[in-house]
Amino acid sequence: MTSDPKADLRFYLQSARDALLWKLEGLSEYDIRRPLTPTGTNLLGLVKHVASMEFGYLGDTFGRPSGEPLPWLEDGAELNADMWATADESREYIVELYRRAWAHSDSTIDALALHSTGKVPWWPSDANELTLHHAVVRIIAETHQHTGHADIVRELIDGSVGLNKANASMAPGDSAWWENYRSRVERAAQEADRDA
Repeated sequence: MTSDPKADLRFYLQSARDALLWKLEGLSEYDIRRPLTPTGTNLLGLVKHVASMEFGYLGDTFGRPSGEPLPWLEDGAELNADMWATADESREYIVELYRRAWAHSDSTIDALALHSTGKVPWWPSDANELTLHHAVVRIIAETHQHTGHADIVRELIDGSVGLNKANASMAPGDSAWWENYRSRVERAAQEADRDA
């Protein structure tokens, strides 16, 4: 069996993209926007951030600007403005922006060899060169990391977990089993703390 490196990279990137968007399904506007950690982590903001990173690393870096206006990344923009959606940035707008980022990124991956080099505009000029392969791996890692964040946030909202509706990626068990499991983990933590 032979492997196509670009196909492998695209498979793992797309699986993370799809999982991230699934975290929004069935939730209210409030639930996809509300901050559920002390640092403000929220579902729609994660999508907005990852879309922005794709446009940058797999577009601008390789001289392939998307033309998409991303005011939250411009000089003078509010700090962390790419990590949350304003009230006038609709779910549809952010999701479609992300889908346009996919298309733009995928066209870069298709057009260039993995050893092609680009320059990351926001890195120091003496250390800003990277290959397309490195950029794609970086975006895969970033997307999976933020999808993991989204998985935890979604679990806090309504208990939904996993890669998608058909694949929870969790041990089988009903709510009673999970409650018992969580209690056992808590007891172990308390015992370890007492013994420390």
